[in-house]
Amino acid sequence: MIRYAAAIALLAATLPTAAVRPAAAEEPLTVASRPVEDLKAVFATVESVRQIKARTRIGGTLIGLSVREGERVAEGQVIATVGDPKLALQIAALDARLRSLQAQETLAEAELGRARQLRASGTGSQQRLDDAVSALDVLRAQAAAMRADRAVVEQQAREGDVLSPADGRVLQVPLLDGVVVMAGEAVATIAAERYVLRLRLPERHARFMRNGDPVLVGARGLALAETDQPPARGTIRHVYPELEQGQVVADAEVAGLGDYFVGERVRVLVATGTREALVVPGDFLIRRLGVDVLRLADGREVPVQTGRPLPALDGGSGGVEILSGLKPGDRILRPGDAP
Repeated sequence: MIRYAAAIALLAATLPTAAVRPAAAEEPLTVASRPVEDLKAVFATVESVRQIKARTRIGGTLIGLSVREGERVAEGQVIATVGDPKLALQIAALDARLRSLQAQETLAEAELGRARQLRASGTGSQQRLDDAVSALDVLRAQAAAMRADRAVVEQQAREGDVLSPADGRVLQVPLLDGVVVMAGEAVATIAAERYVLRLRLPERHARFMRNGDPVLVGARGLALAETDQPPARGTIRHVYPELEQGQVVADAEVAGLGDYFVGERVRVLVATGTREALVVPGDFLIRRLGVDVLRLADGREVPVQTGRPLPALDGGSGGVEILSGLKPGDRILRPGDAP
């Protein structure tokens, strides 16, 4: 008796869902073959469109290095300073020479005043007056040239600031405070604030790659993890005309790549052609005892072999590919619909 009751309970558990649910009024879905994108999973790397080096403009000792790898910087931000003690000595020497010239100018102005008085009284010659005027002009010209030299040295001192050439993220800082650097030496490498996914596919897929084609980006961690969030969508923006080691290279734009590591690998689904397939919505499938089952419009249930879910690259509806057990023209119902 106990075994008989258990058999009844097992039979009730395996009955179709429609037997215990109220009937629904939805029309059966007619299965038809349709073209689907043949997707290929490849690994892409996050790359910066431009990598710019922040270089020194003068030689000297590196001081005040204020950035580390991974930090974000703004264009024009001071990230380090190069100090050259000789520049301060040159400015001091030029200041001393300017003070000397100013004293000579004072004497020359006094001499010019006396020459003019003597010339006015008729006791002085015109040559003496002309010599005094020329001497003062020469001293003033020398002072102006000295001030220009001082401005050049001051500008060199200001060029000790190493500036970020663009907004972006610091990738490398190969130097340390206190090291001696030459003019033009790179202090940091900065990835500009525009990132792409660089894809590499076998040469046989080159003819399928086109600008504007959509791509699906999986979860981080080198896996297309099944999560509640749909895959990120991107678009191929550039296909390079040259093959590299038998591979076609393309760049795809995807929102949010600025939060990834530069060089991080991500799994991407790319369309490499189209083929005909039977695709049904996933909510039509019934999973029973490890087998996928579909309900036909006449009430029968047929086991089917399914492929992996097909995401919709074009923004339309996806579904599950039916590999066997169903044919075009069959009419199927959802589990809760009445035949």
